[in-house]
Amino acid sequence: MHKLCLEDRNHEFEVSENQNSERLDRALSSWNQEISRSFFQKLIREGEVKVNGIPKKSNYRVVTGDKISVVIPQAEALEILPENIPLDILYEDADVLVVNKPKGMVVHPSAGHCSGTLVNAVMYHCRDSLSGINGIIRPGIVHRIDMDTTGALIICKNDHAHLKIAEQIKEHSVTRRYLGIVRGIVKEDAGIINEAIGRHPIDRKKMAIHVRNGKTAITHYRVIQRFSKHTYMEFELETGRTHQIRVHMASIGHPLLGDRVYGSCKSFGNLQGQTLHAAVIGFIHPSNGQYLELEAPLPEYFESLLKKQL
Repeated sequence: MHKLCLEDRNHEFEVSENQNSERLDRALSSWNQEISRSFFQKLIREGEVKVNGIPKKSNYRVVTGDKISVVIPQAEALEILPENIPLDILYEDADVLVVNKPKGMVVHPSAGHCSGTLVNAVMYHCRDSLSGINGIIRPGIVHRIDMDTTGALIICKNDHAHLKIAEQIKEHSVTRRYLGIVRGIVKEDAGIINEAIGRHPIDRKKMAIHVRNGKTAITHYRVIQRFSKHTYMEFELETGRTHQIRVHMASIGHPLLGDRVYGSCKSFGNLQGQTLHAAVIGFIHPSNGQYLELEAPLPEYFESLLKKQL
């Protein structure tokens, strides 16, 4: 299947049988689930999407064999500036930088968020030593964690390192262990959740299980300690889908504490988002071929919650 990519400006698709009678905007978003449905709706409104050469509305029902053309407008260049933001560095050499990302920090800039990100901080720290494979918006970024998730994150300082680490991530050979506190008492001491994850069919900012075109997602979990109303757990990712742990734990009735997207909309104390920490990252070093494993200490807020025996 042709996958729509923002780096290419002109695209053409032919509607398959299993997409017959879908809304136009939904059919488009099925070609790339990483792009929001609202983005396609905007292109449709601006006349950049045509069906058999004719502009249509978002609610047009496509027909098998319809030929859809999409023009992606030239993206506005964002000026990403280095910022002197302190970094908690776990490891650094000529190839990689591993940092302990704080809560509330966005990993890379976006159109409405050009400063205060990890990229701004890394650009200041590394100067010109960053991989350029992901372009000016994401220099050095080979993977990411959510804004309110803390912990270990790899930054690549050259393209060789980026390609080597990206290959390991694609092969699911990178060790990624997380610590989290979930709502409720998890009965099983350990288990595996194997549920494909894809973009939510209605709310495109969310992910969900049991959706069409979902991608394989496997999370291993282990109970560390049970409290009166919550459970302290360890998670190991076999795959690395967007919001994977958050979606998987919510799917079995134990959303992460503080997660107002997949859990309770009620706040819990002064918590800012989900209680989730990327505690361990392990990978084969891109230059020396040796396995390197690093651990990020728990943030203060997390330690404080554990002491309260929730």
